Amino acid sequence: MNQRNKKISKQVLIIVIILVTTSIISGLFILLKPAPEKVIPQKLAPLVEVTQLQKRDIQMTVTGYGTARAKTEVEIAPQVSGKIVSVNREFKAGGFIKAGEQIIRIDPRDYQLAVRQAEAGVADAEVKLELEKSEAAVAIEEWKQLHPGTEPGSPLVLRQPQIKQAQALLDSAEASLATAQLNLDRTSIELPVDARIMTETADLGQFVTTGQSIGRAYGIDAIEIEVPLEDKDLAWFDIPDPTNGYSKDKGSDVLVKADFAGKELSWKGFVKRTVGQVDAKSRLVYIVVEVPEPFKSETTLLPGTFVETQIQGDILKNAFAIPRNSLHNKNEVWIVNDNKLHITTLNIVRDDKDFAYTTSTLTDGDLIITSSLDAVVDGMTVRISQDENPEDSK
Repeated sequence: MNQRNKKISKQVLIIVIILVTTSIISGLFILLKPAPEKVIPQKLAPLVEVTQLQKRDIQMTVTGYGTARAKTEVEIAPQVSGKIVSVNREFKAGGFIKAGEQIIRIDPRDYQLAVRQAEAGVADAEVKLELEKSEAAVAIEEWKQLHPGTEPGSPLVLRQPQIKQAQALLDSAEASLATAQLNLDRTSIELPVDARIMTETADLGQFVTTGQSIGRAYGIDAIEIEVPLEDKDLAWFDIPDPTNGYSKDKGSDVLVKADFAGKELSWKGFVKRTVGQVDAKSRLVYIVVEVPEPFKSETTLLPGTFVETQIQGDILKNAFAIPRNSLHNKNEVWIVNDNKLHITTLNIVRDDKDFAYTTSTLTDGDLIITSSLDAVVDGMTVRISQDENPEDSK
């Protein structure tokens, strides 16, 4: 047992000696290692993105939105009563009917008889008038024979009242004939414009009465769009207004756009008028855009379509278009000159969703910062991203 203990003690002593020796050597290496050289980090100026300004003449575009509706909508209603004996095959929802083309026909026989009766009344009145005129001529001759060189003291002698009465009866008979003929003409219902049928509620054999609605239609000559705008936008385009001496029929040109059936469609129109009042709730002014002959183009602008209108307004001379994301505090931009940032205040003439427009004393070719910065001081040094060497930015 003693021999074994001695052997274990010897092994432990060797291990301890090795550990102590290793610790001493490691300590010496650490003490003898040279101290690292201190490097002061370089403080870099903020890196910014810029865009170059260009002075040019810019056409103002006023954008608005609205719903297309027909310029002309009519209620189709007969002006006489009767049974429908004929119906146009296009008299159905979506059908096209040309101006002057018969839509329905009401049984005309009663009205034809009324015309014949009125014609007989006219003929009878004409005969009575001729008889009175003949009797007046005889009376004049008799007066001349009995009283040569004198004039009768009463118009009754010459039957003038009787002639006037007969003439009045003839006028009344002719008016009755005109009314009967008008009612006969009204048995054929037509429209004065090319139209598209919206609804129809009458069919062959149905009895209709005067004023009864049998359908609705809209004219296909033009589409109108009411577009709400802020009053400040009205200064940038022309609006026909006879009350202010502007007597033109057309105002500024308008590009009308809509997404329909998976496509982006467009039509040409013009500013027609305003609605003549300011909306009491929204304080907006509604202008009316007209699109002429929308059914004669390659694409059809249907009533009820929601559209975007781009009104081509006046031209702003020698102006700059400032991206909206470059504006700060509503009217400030950051200009870079010789790698220095300068805060510049602008006089904004107009703005839209993408740009602000100004004629301020900027210089053509100025660089404005389009990226964001955490802290900005006028005159601070900045770096322009496109001037950076790729190796330096690693």
